[in-house]
Amino acid sequence: MKLLFMGPPGAGKGTQARRIAEKYGIPQLSTGDMLRAAVKEGSDIGLKAKAVMESGGLVSDEIVIGIIADRTLAADCAGGFLLDGFPRTVAQAEALDRMLAERRHAIDHVIDLAADSEALVRRITGRSSCAGCGEGYHNEFKKPTHVGVCDKCGGQLTQRADDNEETVRNRLDAYQRQTAPLIDYYRRQGNLKDVDGMLPMDEVFDAICAILD
Repeated sequence: MKLLFMGPPGAGKGTQARRIAEKYGIPQLSTGDMLRAAVKEGSDIGLKAKAVMESGGLVSDEIVIGIIADRTLAADCAGGFLLDGFPRTVAQAEALDRMLAERRHAIDHVIDLAADSEALVRRITGRSSCAGCGEGYHNEFKKPTHVGVCDKCGGQLTQRADDNEETVRNRLDAYQRQTAPLIDYYRRQGNLKDVDGMLPMDEVFDAICAILD
């Protein structure tokens, strides 16, 4: 089972991807993690990526696809994998499809977590986490008993610097420009499945499982 998760910032894509990967026993593949692992291992493609990164450049689509190609040959991918955070553009999607087609494979399901932009702004700007234990909170949906204090360990609650409204709106605009066209690309292929990302977390999870099962 080869899966791809899509969704705007704050839609819960990472959380659902982790749960699905655990339930179905397939690895969750993040491009950032794969890049770092390839560089650390010193593989041919990893050395190419390292040279680009050390020069301050952006790693090309060709290198990223090469890293994904190497990673998906690992034994833990024998039963499939879940791509999280890639592709981000139609050009990357086309390159990924070509790489998989060479192995006579294809993406089975593309899960798109649809979400309302205004609701996402409220969701993201209202969240905070404990600096001590990492427990997450929200000023609307999951308030701590005492303002700024973690219920779990008593640690101080902090907010990510980029979780302010201006930055969040910029990130959502960038997603719409760069990544949203992928929705049409995969819909034409017939493997796109829409899930309401604004539902409660467990309901989103159940909806995804119903598609995969």
